[in-house]
Amino acid sequence: MAGSGLSIPGVTDKYGTNDLVESLMEVERIPLKREQATLETYQNQQSAWQEVNRKMSSLRESVKSLYSFENPFNSKLTSSSDENAITADANRDADFGTIKIDVIHPAAADRFMSGSISNDTDVPQGRYTFTVGEKTVDFNWKGGKLSDFVTALNKRGGNTIKASLIGISSKKKALIIESLIPGADNKLQFKNDALSFAKSIEMIADVPVEKTEFSSSLSEYKSAATKDLKSQQGMPSISKDNVRIQDGTITVLPRGGVEIPIPESVQGDRTQQIIFTFAEQETKDITEEINEGANGPKLPDAGGITFEGIFVNNNPSDSTVQTPDAAQQKATQLKPISDDRMLFVKTKDGIEFAVDLDEFEPDAETGVRTVRINMEDYEGAVAVVVRNSNTAKTLTVSVPEATNEADALGYAPLNPIATASDAEFKYEGITLTRSTNDIDDVIPNVTLHLHDATEKTATLKIEPDVDAAKEALITFVGQYNQVIAEINILSQTKPDIINELEYLTDAEVEKANERLGMFQGDMSLTSGKSSLQRIITGSYRYSEDATVTMLSQLGISSNASGGTGGYNASQLRGYLEINEKTLDSFLANNLSEIKDLFGYDSDGDLIIDNGIGYLLDKQLSAWVQTGGILSNKISSLNTRIESSNKKISQLETQLEQKEAELKNKYATMQGTLNSLESQQTSISNWANSGNNNNR
Repeated sequence: MAGSGLSIPGVTDKYGTNDLVESLMEVERIPLKREQATLETYQNQQSAWQEVNRKMSSLRESVKSLYSFENPFNSKLTSSSDENAITADANRDADFGTIKIDVIHPAAADRFMSGSISNDTDVPQGRYTFTVGEKTVDFNWKGGKLSDFVTALNKRGGNTIKASLIGISSKKKALIIESLIPGADNKLQFKNDALSFAKSIEMIADVPVEKTEFSSSLSEYKSAATKDLKSQQGMPSISKDNVRIQDGTITVLPRGGVEIPIPESVQGDRTQQIIFTFAEQETKDITEEINEGANGPKLPDAGGITFEGIFVNNNPSDSTVQTPDAAQQKATQLKPISDDRMLFVKTKDGIEFAVDLDEFEPDAETGVRTVRINMEDYEGAVAVVVRNSNTAKTLTVSVPEATNEADALGYAPLNPIATASDAEFKYEGITLTRSTNDIDDVIPNVTLHLHDATEKTATLKIEPDVDAAKEALITFVGQYNQVIAEINILSQTKPDIINELEYLTDAEVEKANERLGMFQGDMSLTSGKSSLQRIITGSYRYSEDATVTMLSQLGISSNASGGTGGYNASQLRGYLEINEKTLDSFLANNLSEIKDLFGYDSDGDLIIDNGIGYLLDKQLSAWVQTGGILSNKISSLNTRIESSNKKISQLETQLEQKEAELKNKYATMQGTLNSLESQQTSISNWANSGNNNNR
């Protein structure tokens, strides 16, 4: 398409034909310019709807967060009076309140140091195996420098073990190998060539195995107390009379039980482990015999005599004991007892802790379990209690013996920096142990993190996260006002609408002025604004005793500042204000009510179906969802823009053809004029030449 400098190639503009063609083309371009203006209008309108969509989508996300499961009103904050010793995390379902905890000591992992080693020490070739609890680090070492061995071990150790070297002097080092898993059951053990190497560098040393045997004399045992879950009159009490001891084996018949005293040398020694075998066998139920005896005495047969080949029965014996009738028999029938709680540890306070037998796998062939009870798990333990409350089961238990846990390994660390132990702490006056320092099974929905021992009882507080709730409400109000501002700008032509938005930058003000009144006649905007305002100002009674039923009660309304001069123009346009003092007061005292205000279940089906947040979300979804109001408007403009672009392309093609046609036409015309002019010149020259000759 030619511009104002239009020219016809090969032709001089002697007669002003270029200007003439340009003038004619300006007239031809009028439809194109008109269509280009239309296209720009469509594009501006589409951009405006897209901006409305963006702001409404942001508002929708904000209101969804106010009533969804992740709403900020359920967020919890935890604080500790001794953060160096204990901290906690509370999830959204945790109860508000205070927790008193005494940390006796956190869980620790084994950390062993070698003796002094020369800098040039080599680690011999071999298979090096380390275990921590159920995890194993095993690799073949080709032999080499100690520093290279440390690198190889760390490469394979992962989250199980770690090795490091420290310099003792300019020529000496020490090797530290540590477990990365705390807990008494996660002891660092050396196997294969790792065992011999650890001994050679004086990290560990052999120790003799020493065992403490428990008494095998029944006379030194006490009868276990009867503790049936449901008492039955006539059921024998638990008694050591139903217990036998022979060749180091304790047999506990049905309804038998004993307290096996723990030797004083073992009591209070946290390093001791009590070991014994335990088996159970089904036997004839004793209730059958007891119930038969309860139906009355069994008298011997009266007998008879034989006389001349004829047997004559004697009369039955008479008894003064009356045989109970059927109703009485049914009332006195004992029911069999089956109770899996058969093993306990008793403390000096008389408290019994049940031992879970399922923790000890039975032998596949014999069914015998090897039970190991760590003394550090039961503070103040004084006896092992075997109580067979069952009526059809016999227990077989070996006489217990105790051994030091290090003795059980056959070696002990020579330079332990730390030894594996469970965390020990008190909650509600009860001493508890765990193998980890991150404990989530004591207080519902709260995870405790133990760091160090407490000097005095630590207080943990679980409180609502008021700041998060306040921030969410401020964000909601800000995004709501942006939506209202955008609707006002697009649907009205008053410049004051833009001037009162003091937060806009100069560039944003310029763009806002371009959009001012763009959709003045579009009723969907004014209708949408009215719907939003109706939801915001509505009343929501989520329960019969609801106290916070309107957003304005929180200090959030179009006149929250409480001005005495009546509503100003800005307030009449629907913007929300926040009275921060009022809001802070309600957040501090009515957080759960505020949560219900934004979303609650009105019909008891456990699904939120009412509230400010829910209704705003539903209203905004109609605008921003796929196939919604804005999607249809943007899609409609897309169709118009495509049609306009196509029309512009056609007009541009037509203009190029028209311009070429005019150029050709006027080039021909100018060529003809030039030819005539040349002929005229030739004639004039010829005439002048003739006149000169006549002279």
